[in-house]
Amino acid sequence: MVVQQRTAKADPQDELAARLRMLQELSGLGVRALARDTALSSSSLSRYLSGQTVPPWSAVIALCRLVKRDPRPLRPLWERASNPLPAPPKTSRQVQPPSPPAGAPRPSRNDLPRDAPDFTGRQSQLAAVLATVESSRVVAIDGMAGVGKTCLAVHAAHRLAADYPDAQLYLDLHGFTEGREPLDPDPALRTLLAALDVPSEKIPQEGGIEPLAACWRSELASRRAVVVLDNAADADQVRPLLPGAGASVALITSRNRLLGLDEVPPVSLDVLTPQESAELLARASGDPSGPDGRLARDPESAAEVLRLCGHLPLALRLAAARLRHRPGWTVGILVERMREGANEFDTAFAMSVRQLDRGQRRLFRLLGLLLGSSFDEYVAAALADVPLRSARAMLEDLLDAHLVQQPAPGRYRLHDLVHQHARRAAEEQDSAAEREQALGRVLDYYVHAAAAADAAMPLLSRSRAASAGRPPAELPRFTDKKAALFWFVTEYSNLMAAFEVAAATGADAHACELPRFMRTFFARRCGTTHLNVLFERSLAAARRLGDPLQLAEAHSDLGFARYNAGRMAEAEAAYEAAAPLVSQAGDTRLEAELIMRRGYLKWDEGYVEEPLELFRLAGKLYTEADCPMGAAHATAYEAWAMLQLGHREEAARLARQALDIPHTDPASGLPLTARITLGVAIAHEEPGEAVEHLQEALALAREDGHKHNEAWCLNCLGVALRQMGRYEEALASHRQAFALLDELFEEHWKIHFLNSYGETCRLAGLPEEALRLHRQALEVAPKLGNRYAEALAHEGIAIVLDGTDPATAAEHRAAGQALLHELNPGAY
Repeated sequence: MVVQQRTAKADPQDELAARLRMLQELSGLGVRALARDTALSSSSLSRYLSGQTVPPWSAVIALCRLVKRDPRPLRPLWERASNPLPAPPKTSRQVQPPSPPAGAPRPSRNDLPRDAPDFTGRQSQLAAVLATVESSRVVAIDGMAGVGKTCLAVHAAHRLAADYPDAQLYLDLHGFTEGREPLDPDPALRTLLAALDVPSEKIPQEGGIEPLAACWRSELASRRAVVVLDNAADADQVRPLLPGAGASVALITSRNRLLGLDEVPPVSLDVLTPQESAELLARASGDPSGPDGRLARDPESAAEVLRLCGHLPLALRLAAARLRHRPGWTVGILVERMREGANEFDTAFAMSVRQLDRGQRRLFRLLGLLLGSSFDEYVAAALADVPLRSARAMLEDLLDAHLVQQPAPGRYRLHDLVHQHARRAAEEQDSAAEREQALGRVLDYYVHAAAAADAAMPLLSRSRAASAGRPPAELPRFTDKKAALFWFVTEYSNLMAAFEVAAATGADAHACELPRFMRTFFARRCGTTHLNVLFERSLAAARRLGDPLQLAEAHSDLGFARYNAGRMAEAEAAYEAAAPLVSQAGDTRLEAELIMRRGYLKWDEGYVEEPLELFRLAGKLYTEADCPMGAAHATAYEAWAMLQLGHREEAARLARQALDIPHTDPASGLPLTARITLGVAIAHEEPGEAVEHLQEALALAREDGHKHNEAWCLNCLGVALRQMGRYEEALASHRQAFALLDELFEEHWKIHFLNSYGETCRLAGLPEEALRLHRQALEVAPKLGNRYAEALAHEGIAIVLDGTDPATAAEHRAAGQALLHELNPGAY
């Protein structure tokens, strides 16, 4: 009996069924009653509870919601039950693995650095890594600095790439990078999820590390991916990044033994053997084999090179590069140059640097000041204040000398040890003023480059042109919003490092402007939590500057970040602080933007008349400021508000007016809002045109990857189809919208959809379902402060109960009328 219990507990499907039975016990309902209240079939529910079938995630959510339990802790268990770990292969590694299941994400990313063409030795360690990955799916490679951990991990990952075709990812965790803190798990997970092109709507923004880690494990579960986690500081840093259920594998490197990861087998590296070191030196230097080679002619000096390099692969490659590019040197000359250094690392690095010309040496030193994980030729040109062509040529020379690495086309990085040497050299050879000016040019570059990328990602009201610092001579060109988004994702860690430098060095203008140019990127990728922190610090910088315009923008932007994070009271406070400053600044466009934002806030608080007037005022101000796109956007929201008030003809007229304005991005908020409004407004009179507008809006939202907008389009399509009497299609559209929100865990968004879905259910002959939805809205609305939705919920319940319980219906109708009177005293 004990053995059977342990087996059952070890099976995730049985364990999940046991957890679901506990939920049933909490509900106090039988199977049929439970099935009715969760909209599940009783036969399916019986199979879920008995463990015969793994339920869909939506069914788990429905059961949890019924007993008011958070479903997210069950997600990892559900994933293990849905995606059981396949048995280890019983044949050699060359057997082709099974194809990923239908619908799984296709190959999208390969971040692996270039495999070393002169990879030497390490055969037993390589075999150990591959065997450990095959049996345990995770391996930790440890050893001293420069011993070749990354080289081995990357080489193994390249060997594994064919077996793990869905993604090959590389992430430097900066556990031992001089001058910067190790990468926290939060930004690490967000970087990895972005590399898999996971939409921002699916990435948790609140709740700490666990929801993020669960999201990462969930994404890996349906893929065959290999992930290299390089340069880990300790077990705590890397633990949340490990894969869970599924076939994906991870290779970790660290200078420390990761003793806290008991479940991860280690492979420890020592220095190369003398024979392996000699072989690597010969291969990397291009020295011919046989007695005629330089190394063979002077074996004593060759042995001294190996000693001075400490048999470390990194130092050996640097020494070999000097021999390869100096055919006139003897090995004895190489030894003399190496002995001039302080130690085996610095001797190798300094010897390599001395072979560069003056400009190359200066660029190399200045690269040691950069804090990001990688960089491109544009920032190198700004750093050294040289033309882009010169920076590109010098980087290629540094690459040939093994002082710079190229992890991907157009991207460069410095190995940690090389970075340390370059930084020390800059401190010794460049004055404090020269180093400060170089960092200032980097800050200038990132502000102006971010402004250029932001301009390629259309938003309601464009930010003012960048004014901090001096524009660099050359900036990347962004042909469209996808190119701009890719740049933001690639440069994310560098942008954050630039902000930290600006804040630490008192570059307040840069600290004010950089977050402003990242607003659209954060809205699409990184959510609002981090943006709130950035704007809080940006506001402090604006206060120090004392510029009314900067201060007004900072307050307004902080308010909008808080609004998007659901912090309504704090958003209102920030807007109130911004209002007098906006008036003082005299910027009409900024005033219009603030009024639009206050309209959004009032709308989400349940008001209708007040946001309508705010949208109208914003439109007038945008017109005065000669901003037709802003005016059109205000008109689109005015149309939406008119539609909610029942003025369908006026709403349709305004929506058409907004659509007549040429717009650069068909998936932006302007055309989507206008098309949705128009489709619902004309559903009675022009059903064909209405569906056409709504389907086009839906297609645009899906193409753009915005799940929230997709859900909004689906819900409004359901409303329009209901008005046409096409109830089954309407119900299907509503259900798709709610399935998206369930997937995103966006419970608060449902308040905008619940009452309209309930109305569709009532007219489709599903009064019990309608009553359930209106009651859910009545429960949620007060928590969110949305009194208009609360009033609509009362009215919806009253309509459903009119025929069966008129007394209760009258109570709900009176409560709804009282709320409407409170919101708009003059109208009720």
